Amino acid sequence: MTRSIRRISAALLVAASLALTACATGPRVRTDHDPTASFSQYRTWNFYQPVAMEQSGYSSWISERIREDVRKEMEARGYRKVEGEADLLVNFQGLVEDKTAVWSMPRTDIQYFYSYRHKSYVAVPIWYDETQVRNYREGTLTVDLVDGTRNRMIWTGSASAPLESRDKPEKRMAGIDRTISAIFAKYPHRAGP
Repeated sequence: MTRSIRRISAALLVAASLALTACATGPRVRTDHDPTASFSQYRTWNFYQPVAMEQSGYSSWISERIREDVRKEMEARGYRKVEGEADLLVNFQGLVEDKTAVWSMPRTDIQYFYSYRHKSYVAVPIWYDETQVRNYREGTLTVDLVDGTRNRMIWTGSASAPLESRDKPEKRMAGIDRTISAIFAKYPHRAGP
């Protein structure tokens, strides 16, 4: 009986670990749009000046990678990049926050008590919840599309995912590529005729 209870609790622990791992495989993407915007009128695009991520006055390898990924996604949807005034202006911003995840895991254990009546030890199962706490850093990348004529945001997409500080730059660049693709996968429009 004791071994079967321990096997069940071990199976629950493995199942919970797999569920948490499955949730962490890709970024959580959220989008919103202006319901009054007529997306079929937009044909050209450029970057908003200054891009929110570069307000300090300089670019980084991260912002350059995001610019390249955005260019690919906009061209894939038929938009033509122009210098100067454009129908759509693309802005992007990154944010890193410290987060804490708290969850409870059901646990079982066996306690042994001596029974004076039976003159032997008796195993009694005990169920309880064990609280787990995990501190981590979460990165959020937001891409905004702004109507160039009205200077009004018409679509926004953001992706959030836990960050690993020990990742090599190559892995972080691949993560940026996946994040931009995930955001634009939720953008349903194409350039107007």
